[in-house]
Amino acid sequence: MTVTDTVVRRQTRTVVRTMVLVALALLVLVPILWMISTSFKTQLDAATSTSLVPDPATLDSYRPLTAWGGKSPVVRWFFNSVVTATVTTALVVSTAALAAYALARFTFRGRGIVFSLVIATLFLPGFVFLIPTYLISDSLGILDSLLALMLPPVGGAFGVFFLRQFFLGLPRELEEAARIDGASDVRIFASVMLPLAQPALSTIAVITFLASWNDFLWPVYALSTTSTLTLPAGLPLLQSAYIANQPLIMAGAVIASVPALLVFVFFQRKIIESVATAGLKG
Repeated sequence: MTVTDTVVRRQTRTVVRTMVLVALALLVLVPILWMISTSFKTQLDAATSTSLVPDPATLDSYRPLTAWGGKSPVVRWFFNSVVTATVTTALVVSTAALAAYALARFTFRGRGIVFSLVIATLFLPGFVFLIPTYLISDSLGILDSLLALMLPPVGGAFGVFFLRQFFLGLPRELEEAARIDGASDVRIFASVMLPLAQPALSTIAVITFLASWNDFLWPVYALSTTSTLTLPAGLPLLQSAYIANQPLIMAGAVIASVPALLVFVFFQRKIIESVATAGLKG
């Protein structure tokens, strides 16, 4: 095989790989572009045209959704989603970090059993917890409130498992050096371990925020008042309320997508850093 043949094969593989990646990108982007395009169309244009270019382009679908005191409670749903996702993320990251650090660094009787039980919950489908969570929320009197959406995810096992593996990869010499300087366990956790775990904490924060923001099933069961709904649970009501007004529904979907995209864009570097260092040992 000559050098020319090798170069041609490499170029061919590069072209094929590029074409496959472009095709996959279009497969993902076309529905998003169609959603954005439809949100700027008139109701007649959306019903009769399949073009991605609105003719004419209009903001009529966004005005009732973003106006305070309008017919649509989308602004209220958006506010509920922001509060729920933000508070849930803060609670999950805080509790998962504490539990993961204890399971990774402290030695106590039954530690292996506790961690095994935590891991066991990951193998159970989510809907198994639906009825127990509903009954517990009902007994606590938090149904039909945002607390019913914020508190149940705090007991999730994935964050504990993920952060525990990250803490296990950090060198113990850092803790020993801090103890020699007189630092307590709390000081070591707050001043040494948490700063080093920022990539992993950011990853858990993004995953939790997106899961809370996109959650549909549990809010439908837990919330019954229109004013307490979140965006995923509330957007389907636009179809019945406005007789399948496609531009209006797509405008609501665009509004719901923006925060999730912004969160991912701002934290993607931390996520990549976390994945790149997750397997490293000190």
